[in-house]
Amino acid sequence: MVLIRNLLFMLALAVLTPLYALIAMATFPFGPKTRHRIIRGWPHLMAWVVKHVLGIPYRLVGAENIPAGPAIVMSKHMSAWETIMLQDIFPPMVFVMKREIHKLPFFGWGIAQMPMIAIDRAAGKDALAQVVEQGIDRLGHGFWVTIFPEGTRVAPGSRKRYKAGGAVLAAKSGAPVVPVAHNAGEFWARNAFLKRPGEVVVSIGPAIDTQGLAPDEINRRAEAWVEGEMHRLFPHHYKHRHHPRETSAA
Repeated sequence: MVLIRNLLFMLALAVLTPLYALIAMATFPFGPKTRHRIIRGWPHLMAWVVKHVLGIPYRLVGAENIPAGPAIVMSKHMSAWETIMLQDIFPPMVFVMKREIHKLPFFGWGIAQMPMIAIDRAAGKDALAQVVEQGIDRLGHGFWVTIFPEGTRVAPGSRKRYKAGGAVLAAKSGAPVVPVAHNAGEFWARNAFLKRPGEVVVSIGPAIDTQGLAPDEINRRAEAWVEGEMHRLFPHHYKHRHHPRETSAA
């Protein structure tokens, strides 16, 4: 049954992605909000497929913590699940992503029409400047900005150093930070072909007021809440893990 679910999911992905890529490329005459609204149909359709075909619905905790205006989401990153489903939970958002993704057939071509924050990760400090400059612009146009502060996907029970990009953007823009914890990696593992059915719990923390805070303090508060919530909700992730926190290059 799991194999059948996954084959149907891949079929839906293969049909819907090229279709929406063509629709996305046809939206180039419109403004960014109109393009985003049209192209956002793809993640909404895929969210339905994830819930009902793969059998991976989600339960939302802390929905009352979602602010009324644009904010910066700093979320745990375990798989592609959250890149689809966070768009089902939050108002219109953009992601910080690698510029190379634009080169991917269909998916990359379509997403290039959306006002994502596309950066050159090899650019070092210039990449951070790109996040801040483009992030302030997107927030100013009413978009939420989603950043995975660990910079890459991590397995359940693991963590990497929280990078500064989201915190610097928050300090420069004054936008609140919304921390997010979840356990999607239990059912949709990194680079796994087979996704297992199960309910993902998505917990949204109280918005962090970033006014007057230094980036290090913003990062510290976001990390403390996310990692604390991961331990509280999913203690089984950590039962047999006693290794020190993983680190990664800046």
